[in-house]
Amino acid sequence: MTRVLVTGGAGFIGSHLTAFLIEQLGFDVTVLDDLSGGFRENLHPRAEFVQGSIVDHELLETLFRARRFEYVYHLAAYAAEGLSHFIKRFNYTNNLIGSVNLINLAVNTGVRVFVFTSSIAVYGANQLPMTETLTPQPEDPYGIAKLAVENDLRASHEMFGLDYVIFRPHNVYGTRQNIGDKYRNVIGIFMNRLMQGEDLIIFGDGEQRRAFTLVDDIIPALARCVQTPAALNQIFNVGADTHYSVNELAEVVCQAMDMPGRVRHVDARNEVKFAYSDHSKLHRLFPDLPQTPLATGIAEMAAWAKRVGARTSQNFHAIEVEKNMPPFWRQVTTREQTS
Repeated sequence: MTRVLVTGGAGFIGSHLTAFLIEQLGFDVTVLDDLSGGFRENLHPRAEFVQGSIVDHELLETLFRARRFEYVYHLAAYAAEGLSHFIKRFNYTNNLIGSVNLINLAVNTGVRVFVFTSSIAVYGANQLPMTETLTPQPEDPYGIAKLAVENDLRASHEMFGLDYVIFRPHNVYGTRQNIGDKYRNVIGIFMNRLMQGEDLIIFGDGEQRRAFTLVDDIIPALARCVQTPAALNQIFNVGADTHYSVNELAEVVCQAMDMPGRVRHVDARNEVKFAYSDHSKLHRLFPDLPQTPLATGIAEMAAWAKRVGARTSQNFHAIEVEKNMPPFWRQVTTREQTS
């Protein structure tokens, strides 16, 4: 049986991917997750679970030597683009150094293909729609870290022959998302705040545009790419083709939750205002991927969110730089310091 590793497999995208790998492809899956953003209830019953961090290179060494994985699906990351400006050391340690630990061991133990979920954050404020041929211009430490890992994978392929596939997803949503994380995943944030009777916070005028992607629509490509020779050593944008403003998104979420929402606009933060990508390259190789309409996907997620209920939002306790932090986040930080 094919042995594979999924990092972040107790998290949102990772748990959906793990289920597909086991149930559709028949793989023997080991999940590595430190449960900092994932949950035990997300774990697939037929996956082997190892609790630990990709920063722990000694644990990784033991794991890779014992399991001899054929494929690695690397999804573990702290994907808070805006917050990454203020937690740079944490960001680079977890999103870059941890990834390099995995790449080193993939090379040393003969992993056949390394699958990496990057981000359209690598593009920065670029031409629209963003295509894989554009020169990346990341504007935040999260995007910088993701691009560095992409570059390292390319260098590792050239130097050591490690095959890879890189996906650049964006604004993925769906069941099992950590709706209690107040710093990332706007749809989950909106749903959680609605269930708690709180205002929906929108940075700036809300005319930022994004394409929001149901997780089920991208999982088949992520899973099957290792069995698709034409995908090897390629980069793919992956996600929805239709983009919406954050204001439009808030309306859709309120309708799906069947709850009145009070929108409160706060000062704009330093972010790319318009970010959505072209997926022609992906569709040529995976022509049968679903494209779920936003209202349909959000209704599915809303039904799940109501079943699991609101989750307590945890404050990030390791802010490294407070200068120029958005006022709303600064207020949160001040409260946590005095609590």
